[in-house]
Amino acid sequence: MREIWFALTALMVLAGAAPSQAQRPAAPSPETAATLLAVTAEDRVLGKTDAPVTIVEYASLTCPHCRHFETDVLPKLKEKWIDSGKAKLVYRDFPLDAPGLQAAMVARCAPPERYFAFIDTFFQDQEKWALSKDPKASLERLAQLGGMSKKTFEACLADKAAENKIVESRLVAANQLGVDSTPSFFVNNTKYSGAPTFEAFDQLLASVAPKS
Repeated sequence: MREIWFALTALMVLAGAAPSQAQRPAAPSPETAATLLAVTAEDRVLGKTDAPVTIVEYASLTCPHCRHFETDVLPKLKEKWIDSGKAKLVYRDFPLDAPGLQAAMVARCAPPERYFAFIDTFFQDQEKWALSKDPKASLERLAQLGGMSKKTFEACLADKAAENKIVESRLVAANQLGVDSTPSFFVNNTKYSGAPTFEAFDQLLASVAPKS
């Protein structure tokens, strides 16, 4: 994990240290956005897969703003839009640091039907593990409470293929979709740049949802 995370960290530091040289990528064409944001078998989807409105969220499990969305905004969106079949949420990892990457890998090891339960737990208890002196050990305790064995936990963090997929997906989002902060959202392939409040999302989703 050290090698690939070092390379990713170097890219982020370079971009932050020399903003005049590291230009923000241009907005992708509609065709490119549609291709990169298309739901795949690798994605974890909250809601009905045939829902007409698709919200793609790029988030880090160590991001406080992402935690706010997960705990304060998403439950209301889920009640009104997702549970009713009007919209679905596609969660994609955009780890900001090594603990965020590790948490994303652990959640990916959970059975698909338990994935969002792990995500919710990691966000709810974010301060307990992400800010601890030993994030990995704290994360392991949470995973074990969720039914994951120590053996499975260690195997998850040793899975280089899974690690590479998450990091590569993050780089694609940053370099080709212009994702530069978390959480970032795309609604029906269009980047949403407003405040991530329930009221703002409710208004936006109402404007793009098919009229009954």
